Parts: sequence; structure tokens; C-alpha cells
Amino acid sequence: MKLTAVFQKVPEGYIAFVEELTGANTQGQTLEEARTNLIEAITLVIEANRFLAEEALQGSD
Repeated sequence: MKLTAVFQKVPEGYIAFVEELTGANTQGQTLEEARTNLIEAITLVIEANRFLAEEALQGSD
């Protein structure tokens, strides 16, 4: 799967988000820090979505 990561320079450093994944956004003082933080945000969003989907399906056939 390919995702589109967007990085924007702001006075405080960088903000970053993934266009296709709502909730995957972060910031960092450097571009590298923003990249690292975005990978962590993506992982957390996917884990949370998986948990919510499993919870919603619990008891279903």
C-alpha cells in the first residue's frame, strides 16, 4: 500500500500528515523528526482502527 505523506515547513519546524489516513498527523522541529513522528502516528492510527474494527465485529458471524 502506498500512502501520501505531506510535509510543510512552518516557523516552528515542520508539520506532517498522510492524505489517505485520517488522524495521522504530527509535527517536528526538523524534517527528520517529523518523518519519524509520522511513522509512529501511522502505526498508532492503524492499530487503533484495527482494534475498533475487531471490537465492532465481536459476536458477529
